Amino acid sequence: MCEVEGDYNGLECNQKIPVPTLNRKCMKCKEGAAVLIIRVNDAFCRACFKESFSIYTDCSSAQFQLNLNVLFVYSSCSMLSQVQEGLSREAPKKLRFMPGIIYIDDGGACGRSAEERQRSNALLKSIFTETGFPYFIVSLEQVFSLPTSVLVPGTSDPDPSNLSYKQAVDQYVKEKQTLTEENVASAVAQLSIGDSVYSHKHKLALERLFSSLKTLTAKEDMLQTLRQHLILHIARENGYSKVMMGDSCSRLAVRLLSNIALGRGAALASDTGFSDPRYGDVVIVRPMRDYSSKEIAFYSRMFNVPSVFISGLDTKTHDKASIQRLTESFVTNLQSDFPSTVSTIYRTSEKLHTVMPPQSQSAEPASKCLLCLCTLDTKEDKASAFHATLVSEQLSQIKLQDLSLDAPGQSAEQCCTEGQGCGPGGCCSSNK
Repeated sequence: MCEVEGDYNGLECNQKIPVPTLNRKCMKCKEGAAVLIIRVNDAFCRACFKESFSIYTDCSSAQFQLNLNVLFVYSSCSMLSQVQEGLSREAPKKLRFMPGIIYIDDGGACGRSAEERQRSNALLKSIFTETGFPYFIVSLEQVFSLPTSVLVPGTSDPDPSNLSYKQAVDQYVKEKQTLTEENVASAVAQLSIGDSVYSHKHKLALERLFSSLKTLTAKEDMLQTLRQHLILHIARENGYSKVMMGDSCSRLAVRLLSNIALGRGAALASDTGFSDPRYGDVVIVRPMRDYSSKEIAFYSRMFNVPSVFISGLDTKTHDKASIQRLTESFVTNLQSDFPSTVSTIYRTSEKLHTVMPPQSQSAEPASKCLLCLCTLDTKEDKASAFHATLVSEQLSQIKLQDLSLDAPGQSAEQCCTEGQGCGPGGCCSSNK
């Protein structure tokens, strides 16, 4: 029990006690010497860490059938290394799908020069060539060669001429398949394999698009959307039914909070889950979601995974440059003091599910956004935050002059009840 005059000189402030790392044994095999500590206090030797850091369990599930075409988005060099090892003969659980690699060159949106883009693409091309997998290096400017409905705002009109993104892309693919042999070469030149080719017209269009966006938050959001459209288009044109993303749990935790701040709470289950089936014929999976950025960095460093650093939109920006950057700084700083922060946010996202509308023959299909293909959550329910925002917007647009115009013309009968009148005590004061 605490006392006012108690002697507490013997007590010291709680301080972080450094965990001794010398002569520690691996927590898994109990024999090998620990070479690194991950999470809170998990010590692993080299062999056990390599065994635990494996995407075989997720990639060898029922979602990846035999000889299935899978497209890897090159955003994680460690994921590519894991796939190479899983396809080798020495792997304990050999992967049996047909891989392909895609890299979206977004240098035009990030302000990189043509020389820098050529240099980075040459380094990536050498890495992709060593894998032996087919690869696609596609510039972001080629998004303007996609169907124009990609950038058209979504509407709820059941007009057959107003095609959705998937229908427009399917129609575009069918038109490409009906080309004559003379036009095949020109069609392939529009979207070549292995080279990042773009026209000067598309380069200027991309620069105008991103210069019209005033905030870094909007630019990062638009960049993510355009990259997604290109990836889906390449996957559909080349027969890939699965797309692998290299998102770690650290990145997904940041995305969860930033999407909530951006008003995308309805799409959290699709944006952060293991499987994203919103596109129908192409399913996006995230096999690296169980590993933090720290574990991935340790793996790449320890096993000499080849990598290429490419600057992005938020490179060398301050913490408050965008909502995404601020959220990342917040989660990272909180993770340094509380190591379970990222895992707690990530595990929370696993419990989220998309609410499906009731299915019936008479019910109209739910309208979808043409940019992200998520179901529109703009229904004006009286108990919704969207309705409250609309009411606040309407009230904020009412001017004080509009309220004062009706004041002189009002009489006591109009503003006061029977037996009451506007007296010295104010409106609706009792007449005595």
